[in-house]
Amino acid sequence: MSLIRIDRLLSDMGLGSRSQAKEWIKKGQVQVDGCVCRKTEQKVDAGIQEIKLNGRIVCYEEYVYYILHKPAGCVTAIKDKKNKTVMDYMPKECRKDLTPVGRLDKDTEGLLLFTNDGKLAHQLLSPKSHVDKTYFAKVKGKVTSEDVEAFMEGLDIGDDKRTLPARLMVRKSGQVSEVEVIVCEGRFHQIKRMFQAVGKEVIYLKRISFGKLVLDNTLKVGQYRKVKKEDILDDCK
Repeated sequence: MSLIRIDRLLSDMGLGSRSQAKEWIKKGQVQVDGCVCRKTEQKVDAGIQEIKLNGRIVCYEEYVYYILHKPAGCVTAIKDKKNKTVMDYMPKECRKDLTPVGRLDKDTEGLLLFTNDGKLAHQLLSPKSHVDKTYFAKVKGKVTSEDVEAFMEGLDIGDDKRTLPARLMVRKSGQVSEVEVIVCEGRFHQIKRMFQAVGKEVIYLKRISFGKLVLDNTLKVGQYRKVKKEDILDDCK
């Protein structure tokens, strides 16, 4: 990896603020390859050199990946003056450059990916990538085979273009239907608008998969988990 300032490395790994890292270095609490480091501007290669803080090895990761089981009622944002954000559920020690990939509506729950890997985030969100996203929904009204066909053909939801073909699978049909929908786009309120186009209303929405990532029962609402890059997309590089 490329060289990085020692104070930034410590801060990036969530061990403390940049100013705290500088204080540790000045007090001789940081070692590089067994030697005390007292220069905050010293650059290191964390892939080769051994970094210690108070005798404990600091393992540096250039890119990190987390998934969160987002609860309903919080917004997908780094900061918000009025609402609780998804960042409130992430560990305090997580990377400061960590951001959510895409967004889920405030009242939508489910799988949300976080990373500081901008290249991968762009790849996942690019319309050209056609990354599948699966949602479970409860819908007011009976979902029919005609609706299944309409979703597959693409719907006019008020945008310049019709939606791309989407797979609609009916799990339960009745006054309140239960369905799964697989889309490869990420338009604003897309699932809700697609059902509005066929005369129905989504009353509950949960994202259960994103690319290769699947939200399993072990990750409860509000919990997060670290994942590996290869767990996210088959062809990510």
